Amino acid sequence: MTTSKSPAEPIDPKLVRKLADILKETELTEIEVEQGDLKIRVARQLTAAPAVAYTAAPVAAAPVAAAPAAVAAPAAEAAPTTDSAAKSRKDAIKSPMVGTCYLSPQPGAAPFIKVGDRVKQGQTLLIIEAMKTMNPIPSPREGVVAEILVNDAQPVEFGEALVVFE
Repeated sequence: MTTSKSPAEPIDPKLVRKLADILKETELTEIEVEQGDLKIRVARQLTAAPAVAYTAAPVAAAPVAAAPAAVAAPAAEAAPTTDSAAKSRKDAIKSPMVGTCYLSPQPGAAPFIKVGDRVKQGQTLLIIEAMKTMNPIPSPREGVVAEILVNDAQPVEFGEALVVFE
């Protein structure tokens, strides 16, 4: 692609998934791609799933290193309150990126979905904020919401289970 992405454009989740797959296939621990002002770094820990950090190209390396630590601490705190078996379900809708998850379009507004709601394919389930960009997460299929595995304003990681359908 020859055009550079502006900061207002959403991150392509397919690109992030492709980079994570390359890590698995090649057994690398880190890969970085730079395209215009967009810089995507995907790294994996030897004992955990891949972690993804996003930064704009002009940003110094220090915020990139700090981002995974900031995401990891709140996730560890939330772990005891959520069902770990549900989080590992293969049929769960998973996060396509690292960011902060929001269940409603704005503070105080009704959530996009509730447990028991019937959703259509393409309907917005929640929003993930990454690099100050709000990225709507659409439903990949029709179904009834059985569980919502994240809380409002909770940091999420790439591949983390978000919603389970019946």
